[in-house]
Amino acid sequence: MAAVMKSSGCIAVMVFIICSIANLSHGQLSSTFYDKSCPAALSVVKAAVKQAVAKEQRMGASLLRLHFHDCFVNGCDGSVLLDDSSKITGEKTAVPNANSARGFDVIDTIKSQVEKSCSGVVSCADILAIAARDSVVELGGPSWTVLLGRRDSTTASKSGANNNIPPPTSSLSKIISLFQAQGLSAKEMVALAGAHTIGQARCFNFRAHIYNDTNILSTYSTSLRSKCPPTNGSGDNNLSPLDYVSPTAFDKNYYCNLKIKKGLLHSDQELFNGGSTDSQVTTYASNQNIFFSDFAAAMVKMGNIKPLTGTSGQIRKNCRKPN
Repeated sequence: MAAVMKSSGCIAVMVFIICSIANLSHGQLSSTFYDKSCPAALSVVKAAVKQAVAKEQRMGASLLRLHFHDCFVNGCDGSVLLDDSSKITGEKTAVPNANSARGFDVIDTIKSQVEKSCSGVVSCADILAIAARDSVVELGGPSWTVLLGRRDSTTASKSGANNNIPPPTSSLSKIISLFQAQGLSAKEMVALAGAHTIGQARCFNFRAHIYNDTNILSTYSTSLRSKCPPTNGSGDNNLSPLDYVSPTAFDKNYYCNLKIKKGLLHSDQELFNGGSTDSQVTTYASNQNIFFSDFAAAMVKMGNIKPLTGTSGQIRKNCRKPN
């Protein structure tokens, strides 16, 4: 557990941030939402995430990413989980998700287990939010209080996924603008980018960076070229860790890598490339506690993007399709 969570000062700050965000949402989401209606919900999700990550450590990053990709498309409403059907064009085939979004089977397992405890009570959107937090904790990162009470959408937006989620080729200004469109500041963006301290990326997404960019350490790009040929279509799905130092540990090494020009994606290295976010990267690279505290606060805020509450949406019994 992060040292930041042991500091009474940081805890006080975190409580203030969480309470402030809850107030901003007019109390729509609550940390105690399922205390009476499904008291086992959080423990069921935690146990399932623990099992999934023990089986494959990369799954922690995949579950965290699903929550992010969900929230950036019409809010945190579980839309990323919907399969294509005759009535719905889902988000799974959008460019940011095709051949890369994963963990859907784990969410299915969690949902079925939660349904056994309390049928029709816990939303798929909330399961994503809880699983994201539990994944980070399981890999050594900070914890935070997940605000709950989201409901599930009955529709998806493939165009929203294509337009709202920052591509790996993004410039710094593009990334900042896409986060600001979701109500997240440049500082919160840099903190959330630290999610790339875990997980892997496809050759398809870093090929241009290692062959065309100059802001990458030559020995690093050379080592990556061996598993990522220059021709599109060749080795597209070959994987490399986003943080080559400790790919399955949630820590500050992502930022340390950026400082020595070892960011895997073009969009990663943009955060430390002579621009406005360099100083924040330096701060996180030198102080993991500050990174953990800022990341936890930003995750709470991101999880509060346009939730469906009250009578909006529904509680899907199958996360892949509307009731």
